[in-house]
Amino acid sequence: MKSIRFLILLSLVIFVLGCAKVGTHSLYLRYQPMKEFVSLQTKIGSRLGLVPFKDKRPDTLYIGVHTSRQGDPSYFKSHPFPLERAIQESLSNALSRYGVETISLSDWDGTPESLKKMETDSVLMIEIKRFWTEGKASPFRTAVKTTVQFVIHLGVKKEGKVFIRNVEVEKEMTVAKSTPEKVEAMINQILTDIFDSYFSNPY
Repeated sequence: MKSIRFLILLSLVIFVLGCAKVGTHSLYLRYQPMKEFVSLQTKIGSRLGLVPFKDKRPDTLYIGVHTSRQGDPSYFKSHPFPLERAIQESLSNALSRYGVETISLSDWDGTPESLKKMETDSVLMIEIKRFWTEGKASPFRTAVKTTVQFVIHLGVKKEGKVFIRNVEVEKEMTVAKSTPEKVEAMINQILTDIFDSYFSNPY
């Protein structure tokens, strides 16, 4: 009798723990530079225009999913939302520390000729091609895989050129237990790796 009660109680605990993970979690995305960009102003100037970034992913609502051992999915959204806003605001905040003023621009046709009419030294636009994290839980561990791909367009007035760079990073990790905080940290580290590398040598 005791063994039956124990099994029932154990089943209830597993059920509750499984259900507790179901839902949607907001991940605070932020780029925190780890490098000093000594030549950044020399490269892009002190006034950088930011054109609205474009999320080109098929599904723009979520940025990832975690599947529990019971097969229940929990989804991740960016904070701020939508994703393009989160990345743009994060970049703006980070670049201000290096004396680069970011100015919002409504549009840019992406051509070198249009740079002459701009009131900024450079113009930046990012296309988000892939941005997804996926975790699958097993009895003793959780495997998490995150993929981020950007196409970065940078127009530099003094050069009279538009520099386009495709950046893709894929990272996997295995943890005893996945939490939204761990996933958030993993994504933010990827953002740091991408933009630290990019702004160290934008062209």
